[in-house]
Amino acid sequence: MNKKQLLMIIAVILGLGAFAIYFQSDQMASDTPDPEAVEVAGGTLTEGEFSEKFEKALAIIEEQYVDDVSEDELLQGAIKGMLETLEDPYSVYMSKEEANQFTEALGSHFEGIGAEVMMTDGKVTIVTPMRESPAEQAGLQPNDKILKIDGETIEGLSLSEAVMQIRGEKGTTVTLTIERAGSSELLDIPVVRDAIPIETVHYEMIEKDSLNIGLIQISSFSADTADRFKEALESLESDGMEGLVIDVRGNPGGYLDQVEDIGKLIIPDKQPIVQIQDRNGEKMRVISTLEERKSYPIVGITDKSSASASEILAGALIEGGNYDVVGEQTFGKGTVQQTLALGDGSQLKLSVYKWLTAGGNDINGEGVMPTVEVKQPDYFYAAPLSIEDPLALDTMGEQVRNAQRMLKGIGFDTGREDGYFDEQTVKAVEEFQAANDLGVTGQIDQETASVIQEVVVENVRDKENDAQFQAALDLIIKQATN
Repeated sequence: MNKKQLLMIIAVILGLGAFAIYFQSDQMASDTPDPEAVEVAGGTLTEGEFSEKFEKALAIIEEQYVDDVSEDELLQGAIKGMLETLEDPYSVYMSKEEANQFTEALGSHFEGIGAEVMMTDGKVTIVTPMRESPAEQAGLQPNDKILKIDGETIEGLSLSEAVMQIRGEKGTTVTLTIERAGSSELLDIPVVRDAIPIETVHYEMIEKDSLNIGLIQISSFSADTADRFKEALESLESDGMEGLVIDVRGNPGGYLDQVEDIGKLIIPDKQPIVQIQDRNGEKMRVISTLEERKSYPIVGITDKSSASASEILAGALIEGGNYDVVGEQTFGKGTVQQTLALGDGSQLKLSVYKWLTAGGNDINGEGVMPTVEVKQPDYFYAAPLSIEDPLALDTMGEQVRNAQRMLKGIGFDTGREDGYFDEQTVKAVEEFQAANDLGVTGQIDQETASVIQEVVVENVRDKENDAQFQAALDLIIKQATN
């Protein structure tokens, strides 16, 4: 990257309207005005004056700074600095290598832990672990803040730099040190990397109370998700579906056009699916082409990990389709990013407009509230156990509290969940150990902790224990039989 390229980039960030950027993102050179004709935002400097000022500052640093520093480092730092002033965790600079990894993540598969992350308050933060990913299985949760990777602090790293350290070869383990709201202790969570498939749509027919209820789970909105959703919908309808559950829990979002196309398949009466607002406040409504309402009821399911395009779909179901959504308030990401090629393989991922719900509501930082709020059992939210010294009678702490929540959730009553390991907790541990062919000690060592974790995961994956899914089924049955 040279100085001329950087000046063109600066002109785009500071002076060019967002409309041209997000509809022509892959043709940046042809859409960028002549640098000599562009004024920076606010009109205080012409492009020529700005160019002169920037080059002077660059020359002074290169010639007089106490240590050697490369021009390329300075140019990349300038770009990152501009993006930081936006105070937008979703607008980032990606080097050529980082951009390649980002593109790979949108393909058929990639190797890593399967979690969407962003930068908040200078800390790498989990937006959502993908469903059934290594991240979810290890117990990572939305809003977990990553402080260390394999014991090394990541303070000062960019988001992309941290992601490159987290990702890695299938079968290898990365240990993340996590700060979690409500926990008084940092958590060390080992995650075994795996190949993360981008098979975004899963569907099945479930029979309950003599009704055929279709379930479509959308794990993300990739390039062919709408086509896969259409295939699933048509297959279920041809098999006599009498109600539909659409599950976007743990879905971090994806391509805007995909959720728009899905909305056109299920939102009736030519109602709006989403509204797009540009930097000037002008709005464009995306309208469904479906004329008649489906003959069967539809219910969505969300959780706090449902973000971005998932929230568009949830908002469209509620406000455009007058359908119910069951679960928890969603993440609250109401901006849309576009990748902009910088000519040398690097890219900007820049927020270029806001999206509003079908009814025109801005959910950024707020999320979409379900029409029927349902939380999962407490043990679904318990942090994973990380045992160094065995937990035993009279010990106290966050690990004990999490173990108590888990044991109680899977049927071994500890009598309390306050983090104090009392006689009743000893008894519950002994009962669990006996039931799982472990040595009966009444203490939680690494082996017992591992088995507790395995049993919890099995219970979480069992649809019979899924309070949100069961509530959605009950609602479908009630609406279908009325």
